[in-house]
Amino acid sequence: MLALERRNRILEKLQEEKRVVVSELSQLYNVSEETIRRDLDKLEHEGYAIKSYGGAVINENNSIDMPFNVRKNRNVLGKQKIGTLVANLIHDGDCIMLDASTTAVFIAKAIKDKERLTVITNSIEIMIELADVSGWNIISTGGMMKEGYLALLGTKAEDGMRSYYADKAFVSCKALDRTRGIMDSNELFAHAKQVMMESAKESILAVDHSKFDNTAFARVTNTQNLSAVVTDMKPSQEWLDFLESRNIKCYYPE
Repeated sequence: MLALERRNRILEKLQEEKRVVVSELSQLYNVSEETIRRDLDKLEHEGYAIKSYGGAVINENNSIDMPFNVRKNRNVLGKQKIGTLVANLIHDGDCIMLDASTTAVFIAKAIKDKERLTVITNSIEIMIELADVSGWNIISTGGMMKEGYLALLGTKAEDGMRSYYADKAFVSCKALDRTRGIMDSNELFAHAKQVMMESAKESILAVDHSKFDNTAFARVTNTQNLSAVVTDMKPSQEWLDFLESRNIKCYYPE
């Protein structure tokens, strides 16, 4: 197993259990405890973990975002539910935008039976996912790839988004708050999502239940700019009332 793959698996374990123990990881991955300590040093240096006696705990700081390959494996069932719900909102011939979130990858997987779609995206992962679909127009925004994210960002990507006007833009986020609105952990991602939403007739937020009532570093936009929210569980009554008061539709599994 490569060191990067092992560190990603340690990160996944941290996400699930909130803490890890050096001796247990050493046995699990069949490497020395010194190797595991170096892995934890690296994860602490990158801001993902905080070393403790005999192991490490997850860094709960909302400004720290996990690598794409780690986030992709979180709450897979919830993202699949969101993908199925979103598929019902997309019609043959639609022009849609998908952001570079892991949730959008599951949306791409769920809509492959549609016909004549135009998909504009800044996600390299989505372009790969849809590479075998025939009869569609797959358009890359262009831009600068951000290491570890498979995302195209920056002014070139934003200019690419502004070159089109889609029927629907589907974006995800790191956090959703009734007062502060839609937020993300990274300013580049936040601005790209904002531009994408401005470049579509309808803006639809696709987020799992863990994003509600949280805050993050960079603000994307107000909730009033949303047409709908799609999530994997029924939100609280406070959220349902809030969205209804702003004429924002809410879709969740019954």
